[in-house]
Amino acid sequence: MSLFTPSDYQAMALSARVALTATVLSIPFGFAAAYLLVFSRVRGKRILDGLVNLPLVLPPVVVGYLLLLLFGGRGWLGSILARWHIQVVFTW
Repeated sequence: MSLFTPSDYQAMALSARVALTATVLSIPFGFAAAYLLVFSRVRGKRILDGLVNLPLVLPPVVVGYLLLLLFGGRGWLGSILARWHIQVVFTW
């Protein structure tokens, strides 16, 4: 007898797929931000440092809620993307 149902396996596979994709897509931006913070003297370095550290101090629920507000159908970016028939929230 299995501990998980087929829908449980489907949810775990989707979570792994999303995590892997997000990691691969964020690596270049992470390296660029790290390079700017360590090796350069750009204006707004403190602001960039604050934005990089912001996810470390905000609970994940707050970040998820803010992303839903931003990319939702009535959100700031969601309404702009809807003009081109692009939906970010609740899609793969």
